[in-house]
Amino acid sequence: MRILVVNAGSSSLKLRVLGDSDQVAETADLPAPRGAADTAAIEATLASFGSMQAVGYRIVHGGTSFTAPVLIDQGVRERLEALTDLAPLHQPKSLAALDAVRSVLPGLPGVACFDTAFHATIPPAAATYALPREWRTRWPLRRYGFHGLSHAYCSRRAAELAGRELAGLRIITCHLGGGASLAAIRGGVSVDTTMGFTPLEGLVMATRSGTVDPALVLWLEEHVGTPAGELAATLEHRSGLLGLAGTADMRLVTQRAGAGQEDARLALDVYTHRLRAGIAAMAAAAAGLDVLAFTGGVGENSPQVREQAAAGLGFLGVQLAPARNTGPRGNTAPPGNTAGPPGRQAGRDGSPGAGDWEIGQPGAPVRTFVIAAREDIEIAAQVRAVLA
Repeated sequence: MRILVVNAGSSSLKLRVLGDSDQVAETADLPAPRGAADTAAIEATLASFGSMQAVGYRIVHGGTSFTAPVLIDQGVRERLEALTDLAPLHQPKSLAALDAVRSVLPGLPGVACFDTAFHATIPPAAATYALPREWRTRWPLRRYGFHGLSHAYCSRRAAELAGRELAGLRIITCHLGGGASLAAIRGGVSVDTTMGFTPLEGLVMATRSGTVDPALVLWLEEHVGTPAGELAATLEHRSGLLGLAGTADMRLVTQRAGAGQEDARLALDVYTHRLRAGIAAMAAAAAGLDVLAFTGGVGENSPQVREQAAAGLGFLGVQLAPARNTGPRGNTAPPGNTAGPPGRQAGRDGSPGAGDWEIGQPGAPVRTFVIAAREDIEIAAQVRAVLA
């Protein structure tokens, strides 16, 4: 079965066709300013792809309604629209891509695959905010988690590389890209994650602040008079590495930090401090650690980040082998590309798992891997499961 995978980003629409063995048969990255790709361009691209039997759509938010992939019909489409308030920056782009592709391929079955669904298994202790019951009853105020498609694939691939059954492992997956999150996975299911009600919570990211004291935001609003819209835009688009170092590109941050630039050094230290602390917290949630996996553009391509993160985790059994960590695949991202390069490295040559490698010391208590982010493989697997 040839499956079209549709992934709407902030400024592009990624289209990829996977074959029966998850090899990439066709791929295209179309411009999508303000989240909307040109329908004529989509039609021309899909016509060039040849035959396809189904479509899988990456949908950022499924709320509490969708905790598993689902076949799309008009009722599902309307329920997805109703979730826009929970992800106003991401959901409209996903739905615009869905509508555009469905208009071109109206006869193909489509399956919605959710970034939040993988984390539907986190227990109430991890999912619940300490807010009044009446608030939590009236509104869907809980921790949802995101990047679930990436965490699901990465954990399964990590188990394969370790030669162990997924059900018997405690794994922490580190999805580090423009957005960044961790997941604690025990017995193959997510038991905790760093993102929460929105993708703003948790780690320091490229342009997002990650977790800040909510009273700090209230103080800026009440005492400085900063409008709510400006606060939201600043935390989402002008903070993180960009706010600390003046660039959102981790490669430039590490280069400038190595050259002694103070702001860049601080940015790298803040980023890795939060990352180490988050990994330790996820290990506590998983009741231990057997496998640590790095994925995403930064996770795959920044040996400095991996080294600094692991340096404070020896007490958990994490021990990197420097030669493995900084080997030929250890630093190949070109300048200006936080999300990682599209070339033949880290699994992006179209072959599932191509370029994944181990960076831990032989015999270390914790196995540590770098794994190419392949949400498309996870989406294709979910499509097959739903249609079966």
